Amino acid sequence: MKVLMVCLGNICRSPLAEGILQSKVDTTKVTVDSAGTAAWHSGEKPDKRSIAVAKKYGIDISHQRARNLTVEDFELFDKIYVMDRSNYINVCRLAPNEKAVAKVEMILNEVHPDSNVEVPDPYYRGDQGFEKVFAMLDEACTIIQKKINQEVK
Repeated sequence: MKVLMVCLGNICRSPLAEGILQSKVDTTKVTVDSAGTAAWHSGEKPDKRSIAVAKKYGIDISHQRARNLTVEDFELFDKIYVMDRSNYINVCRLAPNEKAVAKVEMILNEVHPDSNVEVPDPYYRGDQGFEKVFAMLDEACTIIQKKINQEVK
């Protein structure tokens, strides 16, 4: 099973989602990665506040580097989780076909089915924004991990 987490710049939300889900799954059976729909930060580490909040909960994401989403990602990954509607639209526009679009879902639909609740971008919201985003993603990733465990038995 291969899961991709996607946000805008790949420095705040999606690196956290990647790290959280990796901490919950058997990484010999499950691959988790992240990407952004904008290439502004390609090659950069996650935002220092994302690194700090992850570290607070025992997760090291400092080794991650931002990258841009590619068409090839639709072939490589079984599931693509996006953080908000804007990224959902951008990811679906890049998808090569309907089969690829079917892999894309808003991550908080795992917690609130079919509600399309967005994970807010914490970039301009200070440390508390990162804490809130971590909690939201942790809840979603717990549900995702349970689903994955049923699939990869």
